[in-house]
Amino acid sequence: MSGRCEGKLALVTGAAQGLGRAHATRLAEEGARVLCTDINGEGAEETARLINGRLGDGTAYGVRHDVTDPDQWEAAVDAARDHLGGLNVLVNNAGIGVGGNIETCKFEDWKRCFAINVDSIFHGCQKALPLMREHAPGSIVNISSIAGLIASDTMPAYNSSKAAVWMLTKSIALHCAKNNMQIRCNSVHPTFVDTPILDGTAKNHNIDKDVLMEKLARQIPLKFVGEPNDIANAVVYLASDESRFMTGAELKLDGGISAM
Repeated sequence: MSGRCEGKLALVTGAAQGLGRAHATRLAEEGARVLCTDINGEGAEETARLINGRLGDGTAYGVRHDVTDPDQWEAAVDAARDHLGGLNVLVNNAGIGVGGNIETCKFEDWKRCFAINVDSIFHGCQKALPLMREHAPGSIVNISSIAGLIASDTMPAYNSSKAAVWMLTKSIALHCAKNNMQIRCNSVHPTFVDTPILDGTAKNHNIDKDVLMEKLARQIPLKFVGEPNDIANAVVYLASDESRFMTGAELKLDGGISAM
């Protein structure tokens, strides 16, 4: 199929690399026009340039955007109005991981993890919903993690923040439905995906990337690590009208981990 998101006007956070770049690219390939945002403004602009190089000028735009700042969310929504002519798809992709168990995790890191992973969605939805209502039907896609459903003793901040994304998604979905906004809200829960984050993980643990990939794959029933488009294809489905009867749901893309 093609043109599955024809006419959609999408804002994707954390779009400078990895999953965010894949989401923005796949949405554009399926007919959406996309605003790519990231605290790495140059990276967001590069993503837009790559998309426009393939699909034509005016398909994508890039702006710097600190998702923890409500004022910058207002600016991002204004940019969507100015560049795209509106907004009806919001992909809250920006996020970070924080290490340390309950005894070693620093409170500053805990707060930063929640600010980027959770507060950003609170601010983003508050600021974006008025414009999205003008261009309904619409879809909000929140990128959570399988770590929001299955805990680890070494990731209390990450586990907790991604679980908060899961529940916040449901509350937003019910609010939009109750008020007949024609805006859906769903969460996506990936496991390990081959993005630049894994490059950093390998470097931090002083092991070869291939060794890390093999180690992670052994933890997944399907025995391989996901690729960015494995997640981006799900975002396309949730952004499109194909999923018009799906809201308040969690989509697990975990290679079978949660089935064990």
